[in-house]
Amino acid sequence: MALHVLRFRRSESESWGLVRDGRIQAIPGSYVTTAEFLARGVARARDLAGRPAEASCSPAEVEILSPVTTPCRVICLGANYRQHMIDVGMDPDAKTFNMFFTKSSASVAPPHTEVRRPAHVRLLDYEIELALVIGRDVTVKTEVTRENLHEYVAGITIANDVSARDIQIPQTQFFKGKSYRTFCPLGPYLCLLDRDDAPYLDRLELTLLVNGEVRQHDTTANLVFKPAETLSELSDFSDLSPGDVLLTGTPAGCALTVPSPLLARVAGLLPEAKKWELFKKAQGRSPRYLKDNDVIRSTIKSPDRHIDLGEQVNRVAAR
Repeated sequence: MALHVLRFRRSESESWGLVRDGRIQAIPGSYVTTAEFLARGVARARDLAGRPAEASCSPAEVEILSPVTTPCRVICLGANYRQHMIDVGMDPDAKTFNMFFTKSSASVAPPHTEVRRPAHVRLLDYEIELALVIGRDVTVKTEVTRENLHEYVAGITIANDVSARDIQIPQTQFFKGKSYRTFCPLGPYLCLLDRDDAPYLDRLELTLLVNGEVRQHDTTANLVFKPAETLSELSDFSDLSPGDVLLTGTPAGCALTVPSPLLARVAGLLPEAKKWELFKKAQGRSPRYLKDNDVIRSTIKSPDRHIDLGEQVNRVAAR
């Protein structure tokens, strides 16, 4: 049975709580890291879920923290939704491997934090993503399947892969352009999965709004590479540990636009400095890039609400 939990702070004390009917019931025990909670707290959360609800509090009474503690690995996938691939000029049916990159865990932030825009960044973009939280050590190449996925993925949560496009693209710096502090809000809920929940990972609806306008909306049915095959490929060259997080890609609808093949060929003939000057100028004309005081709202849920990861709300603010 899927359980929704969160990590929170109250009266200077950090705890984990079980979410029931919109309220939080504290889970017994102290768990400093996500790995500790996965090792010792999940069983207690499941035990608590089997009992009548007791004393609880409202989410408004506490400070909700990221369900992923740091340091940790933050691994990401690029162009993993069909329409997003088509929009950037790729054929999803011809893709035979994932595009992996990483973010610094310094970017991990609470779900309702301000996204702080560095003063030199002008092309600030959003990317809602389903995040997988790893539940066990992976130190050798591993065959992960739909049937054993729950053994490797402890739970799922909402991520926003915030990106400074004017750093990422001209400097060819995915790591730098996506790793500024607050550029990876996670949460609010961590949904703990068991074997029977695996089919839900193929029908989750992702929605991101900016100032009330829907910018991204898609379903995980349109993932090109599903979680099991992605983890199998990743295990061939990377270790994983409990509490690490894998962002599975973002749907179409980001602010970033890709130039036509003709414009790309023309730009390729220009000196580097001129090419990127024109890139920034062209992108800067788009009204979709995030501005200070914009409010981003992100949700991920199944149609029947068996899985509902809550709502992540972030306001953009200059650093």
